[in-house]
Amino acid sequence: MKGRTIRLYLVDGVPNSILTAEIINWTGKVIVAPRSQLSDLAKRDEVRRTGLYCLVGPDPEQSNRDRVYIGEGDSVLTRLSRHDKDERMDFWTRTAVVISKDDNITKSHGRYLESRLIDLAVKAGRASVENDKTPVPPPLPEPDVADMEYFLEQTQMIFPVLAMTFLQPKPAYDQSSISDPDGTTRFVMKEGDKQAFAVEVGGEFVVLAGSPARKEAYKNWKGYRGQRDALVDAGKLVDSDDPEHFVFAENVGFASPSAAANVVAAGSRNGREYWKVEGTGQTYGQWQDAKLAEVEGEDGEAED
Repeated sequence: MKGRTIRLYLVDGVPNSILTAEIINWTGKVIVAPRSQLSDLAKRDEVRRTGLYCLVGPDPEQSNRDRVYIGEGDSVLTRLSRHDKDERMDFWTRTAVVISKDDNITKSHGRYLESRLIDLAVKAGRASVENDKTPVPPPLPEPDVADMEYFLEQTQMIFPVLAMTFLQPKPAYDQSSISDPDGTTRFVMKEGDKQAFAVEVGGEFVVLAGSPARKEAYKNWKGYRGQRDALVDAGKLVDSDDPEHFVFAENVGFASPSAAANVVAAGSRNGREYWKVEGTGQTYGQWQDAKLAEVEGEDGEAED
């Protein structure tokens, strides 16, 4: 994977106002603004062009998830003005507009990208998608499809940098072996007579599909309980043959080992102690410390 340079510009010099984001040598540009500054966003020429937009905010029905609406328009500003009057968009707090700096996105291109973005957001399952359905992408010449897919890849890369993760694909992992060919370490957590498995992928701590999670919560357990309930509501934790346990229906990424451990145990757990390297008994914390010590050792040798 080659490194990329993403340039962020704070239009008003403050981090919670309008900003622009660009990838060097990419023809696209992303403008992000709070909904409260829609009138300021309207002053920018870019939002009067053909482009895409995403309306993002907390899901009122699931507090730990975002809700997103994805659209396109010949004039993005016209569509944003209409949505601002729509009661269905009360969740909307942040706006992301994606345009082409060379103004080469046509109406057909916009419809193609809109369809693909909605499809990706639905499949990722990281946010509730407000769109009623995924529109069928219009037919495009083969070179145009290739160009739009590249444009889409850059959009997927830049959005997480802007704290919008709803396009990130579900974490993938080959469970056929203890380690992937690239050396990914697998962790195991024992809770009673059950074992859950996890790996670190793409900056997330991912509990693997098929892992069990205790149903009955321990007394006074509060931390991450809302996240566990949201996973049940989303169908990512489902009933199993064992009435006392859920099972992960798919790989699920967590922000930390402790978040994952809490959901698996339905109780307070320090993930650095409870998750252990499979086959060694080394705790996650010990494993991480050993990795850091190895790097520090290499640095010391280099200085000598």
